[in-house]
Amino acid sequence: MNGNHQTLALLLFSTFIAVTLAITAWVSRNRHGSAEEFYAGGRLFSPMENGFAIAGDYMSAASFLGISGLIALFGYDGMLYSVGFLVAWLVVLFLVAELVRNCGRFTLADVVAARMAERPVRIAAGTSSVTVSVLYLVAQMVGAGSLVALLLGGTSGAARSWTVIGVGALMIVYVSLGGMRATTWIQIVKAVLLMVGAIALTVLVLIHFHGNFNALLNSAAERSGHGSRFLLPGLRYGGSWTARIDFISLGLALVLGTAGLPHILSRFYTVPTARAARRSVVWSIGLIGGFYLMTIVLGFGAAALVGSAEVRASNAAGNTAIPLLAMELGGGEGSTGGAILFAVVGAVAFATILAVVAGITLASSASVAHDLYASLRRPGAKQYSEVAVARVAATGIGVAAIGLGLIAQNLNVAFLVGLAFAVAASANLPVLLYSLFWRNFTTRGAVWSVYGGLIPAVLLVLLSPVVSGSPTSLFPGVDFQLFPLENPGLVSIPLGFLAGWIGTVTSSEPPDEAKHAETEVRALTGAGAV
Repeated sequence: MNGNHQTLALLLFSTFIAVTLAITAWVSRNRHGSAEEFYAGGRLFSPMENGFAIAGDYMSAASFLGISGLIALFGYDGMLYSVGFLVAWLVVLFLVAELVRNCGRFTLADVVAARMAERPVRIAAGTSSVTVSVLYLVAQMVGAGSLVALLLGGTSGAARSWTVIGVGALMIVYVSLGGMRATTWIQIVKAVLLMVGAIALTVLVLIHFHGNFNALLNSAAERSGHGSRFLLPGLRYGGSWTARIDFISLGLALVLGTAGLPHILSRFYTVPTARAARRSVVWSIGLIGGFYLMTIVLGFGAAALVGSAEVRASNAAGNTAIPLLAMELGGGEGSTGGAILFAVVGAVAFATILAVVAGITLASSASVAHDLYASLRRPGAKQYSEVAVARVAATGIGVAAIGLGLIAQNLNVAFLVGLAFAVAASANLPVLLYSLFWRNFTTRGAVWSVYGGLIPAVLLVLLSPVVSGSPTSLFPGVDFQLFPLENPGLVSIPLGFLAGWIGTVTSSEPPDEAKHAETEVRALTGAGAV
């Protein structure tokens, strides 16, 4: 990239940042400071608007950059991520969307606490939600660092670090000043930009191969360096038995984890009724389905037109495959068309990162203020409003995410998201399903279910090859690896369900049948929903 091209890229970045800051300023002028407005945008959004915002939250930088990169490097095995994210949405639609909207108010803990002792349940669910959100934030930060470093002319460590810090600072501003209303509008703008960008690139790839998908796949296999093995299972997950089991573990985490992501669950509260929540999900399914199908074309397109070796040389984890594909489609390095497409795609991806981190930060700050602060504050101590605490929490979470993002810069962003999904599926999904569907579920079962999934998932990640014991680990110089799998879902998800069951059957507390009946009626009919 020469100086003019970098200027163009920075100009596009600056334009998006200016627009999003203008949205935040506009929204913050009319705010009244209520918790409902800050956490749920006043529940004023239509199903179509919320559907675009949900799709914006879900189609993250990890999806746009990481999945296509994995397909460009590993072919068939990389497609697991696209398929997994797509199937996961069906779980959300059929199991939780409408019921969560009817039973909750702002967070996951609201749903569980509807029929349990409030304090222990809120502390457990709040802790779990913050953990999942921070892991997810780190993935977005790493994506931002990789992208901007490339746009600014290479793999400069300083550029990546300053990008992570800049993204963190912006997300704190968005959430603190604009709350859910600003975050939702930023998501809508970003979703439109991302879909337009992905459609344009997909059409250009298909035009290049005259609409012949077989020719695209064959060309990708030739340029990958792996021949026909590129189009078959096993390139990434078939080398050993641990790799095959890792494959199953990752699939479970992706399919089940979406329904436990705090920032996705909080989106169902921004519409006025359960029916609107269900229609939002239908809108988002169309957008998300189309997007993940396009990532498959883009991933194989990057392998065919750029080459797997060039993608790996630019970024070992494959995070820059899409920008490199855009440059190739525009005419290659040094051409004006290539530079323009490269800069446009980079700007869209940067917009994606900013919007998603704002949504995650809002959800996690809501968990801190609405669940943890409300449960842990001392009697008699000075009372601060939940919204004020949420704003302070957004700053703290932003700083933590910046620090972790700087440490994890060399890991693939899609892989990091897989870990966040595993923790969400292990800690949040069991307690959510038990609360909605098990009549005898008790408070002890709820608390054990959350910690029984959360603690094993985090411990297994710390003891896995992700953190130590291999050249691609976070800390390659040390080795305390005891758990052979990179994704803990296969072990930690069943443990979350098992702990909830054991906690319930060994509990001396009788199940509250009246509250269960009330919750059941409310979940199925929406009667009494906030």
